[in-house]
Amino acid sequence: MGVPGRAHGDSVDDPFDLTTAALVTVDGSGLIECWSPQAEKLLGHASADMAGRPVSEVLRGGPDGTDGVAGLRALVEGRLVADSWEGPVSALHQDGRQVGLGLRVRAVPVPGGGCRWLAALCRAEDWKRWELGQAALRGLLTQSPIGIAVLDAGLRYACLNEALVAMEELPCEDGGPGPEALRAVERQASRALSAGKAVSSVESVTPPPDAAGRPCAEHLRLRASFPLRARTGATLGVCHTAVDFDEHDLGRRRLLLLNEAAERIGTTLDLGRTAQELVEILVPRIADFAAVDLLDGERSPEELAARPRGGGGALRRTAHLSIRADHPEVIVPIGAPAHYLAQSPQSRCMATGRTVRDALLTLTTSWLVQDPPRREKLLHLGVHSHMVVPLRARGVTAGAVTLLRWENPEPFDEDDQLLVEELSARAAVCVDNARRFAREHSAALALQTSLLPPVLPDLSAVEVAYRYLPADAEAGVGGDWFDVIPLSGARVALVVGDVVGHGIHAAASMGRLRAAVQTLADIDLPPEELLTHVDDLVLRLSEEAEAAEDGPLVVGATCIYAVYDPISRRLRVARAGHPGPAIAHLSEPVEILDVPAGPPLGLGGLPFESAEFEIEEGSVVALFTDGLIEASDHDVDTGLERLCFALAHPDRPLEEICDTLVRTLLPDRPPDDVAILVVRTRGLGQDRVASWDIPATAAAVAEARRAATEQLGLWGLDEAVFTTELIVSELVTNAVRHADGPIRLRLILDRNLVCEVSDASNTSPRLRRARSSDEGGRGLFLVAQLAQRWGTRYTSRGKTIWAEQPLPARYGDEPSVPYPAPEPGAGTGGSG
Repeated sequence: MGVPGRAHGDSVDDPFDLTTAALVTVDGSGLIECWSPQAEKLLGHASADMAGRPVSEVLRGGPDGTDGVAGLRALVEGRLVADSWEGPVSALHQDGRQVGLGLRVRAVPVPGGGCRWLAALCRAEDWKRWELGQAALRGLLTQSPIGIAVLDAGLRYACLNEALVAMEELPCEDGGPGPEALRAVERQASRALSAGKAVSSVESVTPPPDAAGRPCAEHLRLRASFPLRARTGATLGVCHTAVDFDEHDLGRRRLLLLNEAAERIGTTLDLGRTAQELVEILVPRIADFAAVDLLDGERSPEELAARPRGGGGALRRTAHLSIRADHPEVIVPIGAPAHYLAQSPQSRCMATGRTVRDALLTLTTSWLVQDPPRREKLLHLGVHSHMVVPLRARGVTAGAVTLLRWENPEPFDEDDQLLVEELSARAAVCVDNARRFAREHSAALALQTSLLPPVLPDLSAVEVAYRYLPADAEAGVGGDWFDVIPLSGARVALVVGDVVGHGIHAAASMGRLRAAVQTLADIDLPPEELLTHVDDLVLRLSEEAEAAEDGPLVVGATCIYAVYDPISRRLRVARAGHPGPAIAHLSEPVEILDVPAGPPLGLGGLPFESAEFEIEEGSVVALFTDGLIEASDHDVDTGLERLCFALAHPDRPLEEICDTLVRTLLPDRPPDDVAILVVRTRGLGQDRVASWDIPATAAAVAEARRAATEQLGLWGLDEAVFTTELIVSELVTNAVRHADGPIRLRLILDRNLVCEVSDASNTSPRLRRARSSDEGGRGLFLVAQLAQRWGTRYTSRGKTIWAEQPLPARYGDEPSVPYPAPEPGAGTGGSG
């Protein structure tokens, strides 16, 4: 029944609130000093008429049963127990009638001695309603069997009654419960705060044994939490209530179990964990033992649907649980094949997709008679009831759930069967989702791995080690990649990139970008120009993806591209939205190189810049994706500090450094893919490089051939003289005839023999097939036939045409064999 004049659910405000109550101040002689407008409205007396009048003319009853002045005086003189009083009084209205009021009065000391009184008046019915509400609140906190707690916005307890303490078995210390015991209450209160609305749950509770050690009956507990709000709407905290009630309705218990299953089954996309969550629901509330057997292998739904009816796949134990901690001997080990005869309930269940229930298991049960070992084990254990339920989702039976009872005396009945079938149907959808995800993850991981370099080249410029760690299965395979690309002039390009997104599309996009970087690196573009071209490619791929029906293939990427020259021992680096490289010097602290930060690939329109660094031979340079330093348990700055710590002592083996990086910075299940490329720089000694300045005269060609021949003799490469003379002759002749500025010839002895001719012209030579009537045009064609590789690279001062030849066979197997040092002055830039 509602309160007249008040809607259901309205709060009962304090009638003595100083902002709304009728206020009267009285001096020490009992004369009225102030009569508020609210008092004038309540009793009809004008404020101007009441000033200076005795309060006894208005108040007819006081706290001691006498007039108002005597009552106030009794309060001040201490004849009342408290320094304030609250209760009913009668007052004289301006029209002469007596009015019942509620009065709250308090003494206000006056400086120098004495006092005055502050009285707050309200209608008697408002005061009675307030009193009733206060009594109800006190009763809920002190007498009600409902557990109640009030928490502030920080989930700190402001109020907690004894009923909740006893109900939740909370230890009370220093007026508050311990933090461990309050997890259930705080968890639900936190959900109510986050949702901004009431949150409720029903749980099955098994109380501890009584004083005699006898088990107590299981019952249900209803918990509810709702936000507490101020008049302004601000959230002040949460009120939490809990009540226990006996559970006599079987339907309610099953509904509770289904609700619990909806919350607990399928929390992850892990196949084994999903199956284990199902058996944890079934045992011990429905069965004494439950096992989940799934068809072996990560088959697609189409493959499962095409499986021959009644066969076509072995079952494998995925999860099980028993009421016995040691597990009965009938359990097949997790991960082992589960073998069943053709007439067994499991085989029939898989063949028909229907439940097979043996309410009473006996020695004469037909399928047990055909399987003596299993019959002996089951009957020895005391199993009296057996049921097998299919795991069927989207028209496909992917496995079976086996349930046994021996401690529970009741056999499985139709109600049990309906309940388990409902639970299994829900679990089957989660199993199917997990299986689909596992298959897609395996395919994406296989694609990602196949697109990464299977073996990195063995180079003289650097020693290399790497790690690629795919993300946790639920996060999905990403698009991280790395590469080591040999360049002309014994140089090497180091690449690490990261495509935005996860899954097969990210892996495929990574493959396209890696191929593009390799192609652009092959034409010897500077790092900043190479990233500009890759940025254009990502833009085009994104435009194609927007028009595709199957979603985006590329939405962006980050990349770092570095070129190391072992002759000059300099490293040139550019990056696009990627972390800068770290370098561990031999004699200085580890540092993060200050490379200009370019935008991520795919934004377009913004320039990239590079920076060049001199690198001491033997230093260790680490390139990595952001997954290495952005773990969930620390921020990026902390990750960089740990990275520098792990790179200390660069004299260690590179494999050990990689292991330290992984162990120091990454959790067991990284949330993102991680690619790490660690290199130790080497230098190419002056005894392996010879260079000459060539004058732009026709006679210089012969001198260049002679100088090259002498240098090959010093290196012990007489077998390569003929081919090298032809290459030098053609390249120098081209430069003399068609180029401008100074011409320079350089020979490099690395794992192959490199011949380079540089000039100041930006015009690139073009390979073409000369006609029979042409007098020239066959030079580059001849070079291409003689050399293993050839090409052109541009510099800030012109271009360099280079050609590589394989070393003679006796040097090819031992590329690191020391060569004779040149004579003093040889190969140092003389004119020849």
